[in-house]
Amino acid sequence: MPVNRHAAAFLVSAAVLSAVPLPALAGGFYLQEQSPKETGRALSGGAAAADDPSTVYFNPAAMTQLPGIQTSSGGVLLFASARQQDRGTTRTVPGLPGSVPVGGTSGGNPFDSLIPVPSFYATGQLSDRLWLGLGVTAPFGLKLDYANDFSGRYDSLHTELKTYNVQPSAAYKLMDNLSIGGGVDVQYAKAKLTNALPNLSPLAADGHFQVKGDDLSFGWNAGFFYTSGRTNWGIHYRSAIKHRIEGSATLSGLLGPLAVVNGTSDASTPLNLPDIVTASMMHRLSAHARAMLTARWYNWSVFRDIAITSGAGTSVKELHYRDSYSVSAGGEYDVSPALTLRGGAMFDRTPTNPQFLTTRVPDGDRAWLSGGATWNMSPALALNLSYAHNFIKRVTILRADHYYSDPAAVTVTTRSRTSGNVDQIAASVTARF
Repeated sequence: MPVNRHAAAFLVSAAVLSAVPLPALAGGFYLQEQSPKETGRALSGGAAAADDPSTVYFNPAAMTQLPGIQTSSGGVLLFASARQQDRGTTRTVPGLPGSVPVGGTSGGNPFDSLIPVPSFYATGQLSDRLWLGLGVTAPFGLKLDYANDFSGRYDSLHTELKTYNVQPSAAYKLMDNLSIGGGVDVQYAKAKLTNALPNLSPLAADGHFQVKGDDLSFGWNAGFFYTSGRTNWGIHYRSAIKHRIEGSATLSGLLGPLAVVNGTSDASTPLNLPDIVTASMMHRLSAHARAMLTARWYNWSVFRDIAITSGAGTSVKELHYRDSYSVSAGGEYDVSPALTLRGGAMFDRTPTNPQFLTTRVPDGDRAWLSGGATWNMSPALALNLSYAHNFIKRVTILRADHYYSDPAAVTVTTRSRTSGNVDQIAASVTARF
């Protein structure tokens, strides 16, 4: 049966775009690694440690504990690995009953061998009451590349998200033991996604889809810092940031009646990043030992669907992300005035929904184990070194994506078992003036 050209153009494009989860990149890939020093204690210092310029990100109110001018520059190197094991991915063929195997490989390790997460912070004391600070970070990001013959290629091939966040901040000491602080987040986001497209015949070469775009948006954050005796308390709120990624979508390689939609058109989609609430405590056990505890809540439930607008109209895909949380505990000990050792552990719950998993975000619940040290080379200069290992829970992906409309409808059911882990090596230099 022939397919109407204009109907095919709309339905093919809508089905293809709705099967490409651009905002889902960030779900499960909020980069916790915003401070090499914090990495060594599994981020347990959080909003209460108040011992490093990276507090600009975790709680700017705690800048009031940093005298003079201080800077911290460095980064975390991520060594990530993931593996997909095909569990029988299939596709339907228009006009035929049942389904046939898609076939293909595991796609290889989709991550780059080395993933840098840089950061820079500076704080300055203007008076006995007022501090200013600046943070430059990359809080969300992901890059994966599967081989072209990956069995899950209709779900994803290339996935890339980059964010750059600049945060000017200020803190004010209301009383000797109570401070408030806040900042503005200026955030640039850039994304690119590709995946294969099924042609009507499984014997034909695959088509290809690509979408890319960028955006600049704004958010804010604020916190409180309170110290009493040997204990510090901190609470911090970081607002959601609502991006609208604008760019282009390109379809190519579609054959027969589907070929009418090959080409490039303008495209846009929202990328909503969650609110984050942090509560932390640091207690001095002795003159040389400190214990820390931090809990975080992520409002990922604001991200329930994707609405992608292009020349073909608007398509909506449900994802139903869930609110998530993390809990970390750690401690550190001053071996000498020049050397401090630290360690920590964290549980980090993924926001991804088991019913809507995708190979674009091969993520599961995570457990951290970490350790680190600070070497005070002089009163003005310190070197922070950390190592962490992330254990990621294995998950099973079972998702059905629908392409085109009758009589050309194709359903691809991706079945895969994903596993992986991450090692982190971090270093930074703190300078005091």
